[in-house]
Parts: sequence; C-alpha cells; structure tokens
Amino acid sequence: MAGPLAQGWGLGVALRSRAALRPLGLLAPPCRGATGPGEEVLEENPFYGKYRHKIQELRRSSPDVFESRMEKRNEVKKQPVGFSKQSEFVRCMEEKAEGLSTKTSKGGFTRGKTLDSILNVEMVKEKSAEEIEQIWNRYFSAKDTVYAVIPAEKFDLIWKRAQKCPSVRLAEIHSVFLYALPRKEGYEFFVGQWSGTELHFTSLINIQTQGEAAPSQLVLYHYPELQEEKGIVLMTAEMDSKFLVVHEAQCLANQVQLFYATERSETYELVETFNHRSSEFKYMSVIAELEHSGLGKALRPNQVSDKS
Repeated sequence: MAGPLAQGWGLGVALRSRAALRPLGLLAPPCRGATGPGEEVLEENPFYGKYRHKIQELRRSSPDVFESRMEKRNEVKKQPVGFSKQSEFVRCMEEKAEGLSTKTSKGGFTRGKTLDSILNVEMVKEKSAEEIEQIWNRYFSAKDTVYAVIPAEKFDLIWKRAQKCPSVRLAEIHSVFLYALPRKEGYEFFVGQWSGTELHFTSLINIQTQGEAAPSQLVLYHYPELQEEKGIVLMTAEMDSKFLVVHEAQCLANQVQLFYATERSETYELVETFNHRSSEFKYMSVIAELEHSGLGKALRPNQVSDKS
C-alpha cells in the first residue's frame, strides 16, 4: 500500500515504514586517517563511500579546486549548528543552473523530454481524464521508475509557489529547496532545483564536493499539456540507479507535494525562508516537518516498522 502522499497522487510505488532514526549532522567532524589533505574531513560522513571515487578523482585532477571547496566547507562548519549562511551555496547553484540550461544532461538523463515521446497526445485527447490516468499508470507500473497523475489544481499551486520563490536568478530556474532522505544511519540531504517544469535532485555532499559540475541524480518530469482540458498533469522520472533506488526517489517526489502543495503555512514557510531569508533557515526544520507529516515514519526505505 502506498504512503499517504503517494496514495493521494496515485504514485505507483509502495514504501514501507520503519522506526524513527536519529538525524545526521550536515557536515562530518574531522577524523584522522591516511587519506589526502581535506578528504579525511569528509570520511566520517556515512554517505562518503558512495561518492568517494568522484571526490578522489576531483582531488587528483583539480587539487586547487578541491582545496578551495574544502576551505569553503570548513568555513560553513564554523556557523551555529542548524543554521545556514547560503550566499556561497546560492552562487554555486547559479553556476549549476547555467549548466542545466547550456549542457546536455549527464548520467543518461533526457534533456527536454517531451510528453509526445511517451504518449500519443492527440489520440488521448479523445479520452477522459480517468482513462488517461489508467493508461499512464498501466504503462509505468511495469517500469522501474516513479510516476504520478497530479490533479491540475494541485500542480497549479506547486507551480505558482515554485515561481514565487526564485533563489537562482535565471529565467528558467524558479525555486530551490532542501529535502531530507531517510537512511538507516539517519538522513541524507538532497537539493531539489526547478528548471522549467523539470525538478532536478542531487545530494548536498555531491554539490559540496563537485560544485557546479555536480550531476543530477533524479529528474522529475511534469507534463502540463493536458492540465487545462483534462484537469491532470502527468509526471514521470529518470534517476541514476548508482545512487538512488525507486522507493528513495519516491520519497523525494512525495516531499515535493509536502512542501510546495501544503495547506499548512508553517510548512511552506520553510521554502520561502530557504529562498528569500537563507540566513534564518534551519536544516533541522526539514527533518522535523518530515516527521510531523508522517512521511518520516511511513516512507523510510529498506526497513519495516519495529514490533513492540
């Protein structure tokens, strides 16, 4: 059975719940070891192993760039716990945004993926919204991906709020936000960045170590072509399976509804704060909201609920 938000959108992947996890710190404390200068600072991060090859490759190929990013990272560590001073982060995202608009997607993602490449739009216009939803769900149910049929009014709210909170000052970039993905060890943070109606995700540690070169690890494609006539917006996704599996991508997709389509003012205020008053933003607020919503318990991957 799908989680609460997945069920509300007709999202096609069920996520199992598990017991509450302790939140991880954003930045790992320094440790001693045989790794190169700066790299040992990252090593205690429980997700370091997943990115180790790319971090070491950057250190070998561009040592000056690597050292510069580690120095910036150490400066961030000196800030009060739970707060984010994001001027450097926003500049990094601006550089990454320029890459999104000028480069071909990395990791096998499809740039400008159209609805026509998936569905015969002219033919389905003769069908009802319910029939189109059945066709969409039937088609993607056999595929290892995330998909949804979103009510038009729900997507309209998401889209207006994404445009209302532009952190990156480029025409096609509307909003950036931080998402927390539950893991066995705690939480891994991901940055979600809108580019048109595409929503690109990459891990925070990926951005910290690779900067503007950090590739997308998940892309949600939203298709509003049928929004006005049929009252629905179709969504599907592509992901880098080396870093994410379907139920993890599903958890991130559900958080988009949680933060951008909520009727709870305190929840959406986090998006506004992140984009407009970044010095006031608290990372731990994202985790608290995730737990408050029930997603933090209902959508934890790879572990079922503890039995008393």
